[in-house]
Amino acid sequence: MALYQEQSLKLYNSMSGEKEIFTPINEGNVGMYVCGPTVYSNVHLGNCRTFISFDLIFRYLKHLGYKVRYVRNITDAGHLENDADSGEDRISKKARLEQIEPMEVVQKYTVDFHNILNKFNNFPPSIEPTATGHIVEQIEIIKTILKNGFAYEANGSVYFDVIKFNKEHSYGRLSGRAIEDMIANTRELAAQSDKRNPQDFALWKKAEPQHIMRWPSPWSDGFPGWHLECTVMSTKYLGEEFDIHGGGMDLKFPHHECEIAQGEAATGKSPVNYWLHANMLTLNGKKMAKSTGNFILPEQIFSGNNDVLTKAFSPNVVRFFILQAHYRSILDFSSEALLGSEKGFNRLMEAYRSIDDLPTSDKTDFDLANWKQSCYDAMNDDFNSPILIAKLFDAVKLINGVKDGSTHITQEDRGVFKTALSAFMFDILGLVDASSENENDTDKLSGTIELLINLRAEARTNKNFALSDQIRDQLLELGIQLKDGKEGTSFSIK
Repeated sequence: MALYQEQSLKLYNSMSGEKEIFTPINEGNVGMYVCGPTVYSNVHLGNCRTFISFDLIFRYLKHLGYKVRYVRNITDAGHLENDADSGEDRISKKARLEQIEPMEVVQKYTVDFHNILNKFNNFPPSIEPTATGHIVEQIEIIKTILKNGFAYEANGSVYFDVIKFNKEHSYGRLSGRAIEDMIANTRELAAQSDKRNPQDFALWKKAEPQHIMRWPSPWSDGFPGWHLECTVMSTKYLGEEFDIHGGGMDLKFPHHECEIAQGEAATGKSPVNYWLHANMLTLNGKKMAKSTGNFILPEQIFSGNNDVLTKAFSPNVVRFFILQAHYRSILDFSSEALLGSEKGFNRLMEAYRSIDDLPTSDKTDFDLANWKQSCYDAMNDDFNSPILIAKLFDAVKLINGVKDGSTHITQEDRGVFKTALSAFMFDILGLVDASSENENDTDKLSGTIELLINLRAEARTNKNFALSDQIRDQLLELGIQLKDGKEGTSFSIK
């Protein structure tokens, strides 16, 4: 029996606003699409939070035994600065500013995107299609939507007719917006004069003479609208109806709303069963975003080269920090929060590494099966990683209890305990044991602490208790606790 048959997974569906039991269209198989980056600049930490959140989801589905096809696109053309279908293509703008080809921009920042996610230990998706690689399919779906009467051509551009679509369907139900309110709160703009209604959005845009990225179509030399690529690539690789569609909360409207409309207009079917949205990361109390300049790059965090943090932090610690909040909650980025995460991460790893050395007994006096199921219960409740992490720290307390003799465990259960911890920490949360990642750095740290322990012992011998206490207290502030015993002084990282 597969593990998914033993566990009841619930997802929060943005469409219904409720947690629903997850039942895939085809048993044992999951199709998941997540909106990827527009590759015109370095990926910032707010973007990474979304992709780390869906990596957690991908990992847990795989852990449960599902065969998962995870599709995440690369937007490498056609994304205008203004979501109202006006402005300049962001990639073309960057190419013009740097005086290079647009595809050089795409290549540069796609490589950066992959490198950063690799440092965060994200799994790559099953398929990573590009917008420019699917121009033909986008033209074909436009033809279908036109044929079905939900789009119109105007001066070489093609627009989706939102008002007409809404007469037979329901535009705005994902974001909870009524079409009447949208009409009341919009006005016609000169740059949108080709549109019949301000709510309409572009399926194909005629390129201006200066526009670099363009393709021939039945309507004009131009480029596809931003929303179209996701409809095309999700349905091409996952089918007209698939299980999960994810992305950042800011994509709910208009991007995902337009995807639903395009899918229904083309096939008559609602394309997605479960809509999942990750919430924002804030910095200085405001949403992290490139457009406002309120963001921090992962490499700035790893190097410490920034004005926000007091020190550098590893990708492991940053990932742990992100997973300490539920993916649907707002998470505020700060030096204090990362310092706390670093201490917690080190404490967790130290406990895990000590399992093999735990003394065993002829009995286990805690309910190991119940603890393990409580970890699954956390993940089954809409991938609740902070609750899972709390359960892992319950395990740390049990490990410390076995060390001091107040709790007991059999040799067999010790092995079961370690296997379960490994699954939740490494397979599901995607953490990496820092000792296996860089044993040399660990040896250097241990050597440095041992040197300080020897200096402290010398100070105590010389009755310089002020210096002895200073060494102990300052190490404690750094999360390193000294323990004096009959056989000398040992240390642990908290």
